Amino acid sequence: MSDVEDRIADLEVRLVFQDDTIQSLSETVALQQMEMEKLRRAVEVLARRQADLASALPSSDDDNQPPPHY
Repeated sequence: MSDVEDRIADLEVRLVFQDDTIQSLSETVALQQMEMEKLRRAVEVLARRQADLASALPSSDDDNQPPPHY
């Protein structure tokens, strides 16, 4: 092979590895995006539960009143 053919072959090999790496990274990003979406939904559910529990607690106005023994 000539020097030019060797360089072309080397570039083709690099291109194949780069394509494989790009595909792998793309799949990883897609999986991470799905995981982030699941976590976002879980945080929304927890925030709603916390808000529900906070509204079920007695109001903070009761904390400012003196205890009954005064």
